[in-house]
Amino acid sequence: MTPMLRAAEDDTRISERTAPPTWMVVALACAGQFLVVLDVSVVNVALPSMRTDLALSAPGLQWVVNAYSIAFAGFMLLGGRAGDLYGRKRMFLVGLALFTLASLGGGLAQEGWQLLVARAVQGLGAAVLAPSTLTILTSAVPEGAARARAIATWTAVGAGGGAAGGLVGGLLVDGLSWRWVLLINVPIGAVVLAGAARRLVESRAGDGRRLDLPGALLVTAGLATLAYGIVQTEAEGWTAAVTLVPLCAGLALVGLFLLVEARTKTPLMPLKLLRLRAVSSANAAMFVCGSAMFCMWFFMTLYAQNVLGYSPLGAGLALVPSSLAVVLGSKLAPRFMPVVGARNVAALGTVVAAAGFGWQSTMTADGSYLTAIMFPGILMMAGAGLAATPLAALATSGAAPRDAGLVSGLVNTSRTMGGSLGLAIMSTIAAARTGDSASGEALTAGYALAFRTSGFLLLGGTVLMLVWLPRKTSGIARG
Repeated sequence: MTPMLRAAEDDTRISERTAPPTWMVVALACAGQFLVVLDVSVVNVALPSMRTDLALSAPGLQWVVNAYSIAFAGFMLLGGRAGDLYGRKRMFLVGLALFTLASLGGGLAQEGWQLLVARAVQGLGAAVLAPSTLTILTSAVPEGAARARAIATWTAVGAGGGAAGGLVGGLLVDGLSWRWVLLINVPIGAVVLAGAARRLVESRAGDGRRLDLPGALLVTAGLATLAYGIVQTEAEGWTAAVTLVPLCAGLALVGLFLLVEARTKTPLMPLKLLRLRAVSSANAAMFVCGSAMFCMWFFMTLYAQNVLGYSPLGAGLALVPSSLAVVLGSKLAPRFMPVVGARNVAALGTVVAAAGFGWQSTMTADGSYLTAIMFPGILMMAGAGLAATPLAALATSGAAPRDAGLVSGLVNTSRTMGGSLGLAIMSTIAAARTGDSASGEALTAGYALAFRTSGFLLLGGTVLMLVWLPRKTSGIARG
């Protein structure tokens, strides 16, 4: 027996003796994921209060959101590979510590620039943390029905975090102050840090490999530049130089990254991963679905507040049934996957979501809560939950354990970049239909067109899934 194999067996025996209960691993991983996703949306409600208190300009206010999202998207692949090479537990702790400390700094900020720096560091911490949450979970639970259920919980918690952002933000801003939108992360992060440091078991697949520094720099710069170009579209449009230059530069950097990866001996992202059907098809489907579904919360909140006259807290409460629906859909998916297959469950969920988007596109300026928000929202988010679980299971099932962190980073990157691009496109479509009018009818027409476009995009995603996703699900849905 070689020393490497003997050492691997020793590591396995140590892990078996010291491994915490599976439920605890799942709980810690999901807590980390909840914090990451919650912070994408929770600050939106607090933006007006932040602007008043810190005297932020309109562009500065936009960067409260953008600083987080750009750092989050840009460093995700690097964070995933770092977990593979240096330890998933270690990166979980590093990412969560960065996130928690940045939350404290942001909550105590006295100047606008201090808040923006804190949000960027939060995004960096989230990018290191997020891939580790999924990798720790999949490493602790063997492939089969148990892993499908664990991924369903991870998906539900992540989706619930994004959905709960408006409600949590509204409660904190109305009851305390905008600072608690960030400060609330500190005690939660400290508790999760203590639990993870004590109970999680380290795992890695470094095999003596070094980090591909050129590849890391190129992909991080490329994704961050792309994300910057995408967020510029909201204020500057798609044809402005400040939008086109970073978009083209980002694409060029990503292309150069792929060329470097094809030539280096120890690539950050082995291109053979993209030749694995499960990995490439599931990530493509996640990108498409994310581009359509992510905008739902944005436009529903605007419709409730700008057209129907709901308060921020009222809008958050109005979307609670949708939040519960995404959790329900995520938890139902593992029950269907052994019966009809992961591919078919993903396609079914996407069709259900498309039906909800189609229904929502019939909204009117005087719509009732049940038919204009609640029921279509439930359909949209139940479908989203049904689709997300099998897609995540497929994406993480096709790669070797040594690449688990990278694949987890790729999953999060596909979803995040798809959501950012989709929101930018749908916002442009809605604004073009609304025009210069601020009437309820004009706003509703713009929102309705965005929902209708998203519905057709989801139908296209369904075809993509049926044609490209692998049929075989024996290692995913059955134990």
